[in-house]
Amino acid sequence: MKLPENLKYSKEHTWIKVTDSIGTVGITDFAQKELGEIVYVDLPNVGDEFDQNEVFGSVEALKTVSDLFIPIKGEIIEIQEALNDTPKAVNDTPYSDGWMIKIKIDNTEELNTLLTAEEYQNFIEKN
Repeated sequence: MKLPENLKYSKEHTWIKVTDSIGTVGITDFAQKELGEIVYVDLPNVGDEFDQNEVFGSVEALKTVSDLFIPIKGEIIEIQEALNDTPKAVNDTPYSDGWMIKIKIDNTEELNTLLTAEEYQNFIEKN
């Protein structure tokens, strides 16, 4: 399982990569493997605002639908439009082409509540 060290992770299996005050968010490699082949991704609209751990969308796999939880509070500034045509990118490259949203981060202090790659690895092994 891939867990890039430069990302932060939530216990709801999302990741965030922060560049300045912009966060790029997607689901983890672990999450996409658990879900199976993803056939549809439902994402919010640009301009929508969410609090930390609030549902911002969902992913539909062949046998299940799962909510997506935003790792930190922010405003949606971009969505990954390509997922409309190729949702399987979430399975194939969850940390690159499979990203889902970009947010303008409201409170960078919330990043301190997220897990490092090692902490996330330990979390999924225990659960």
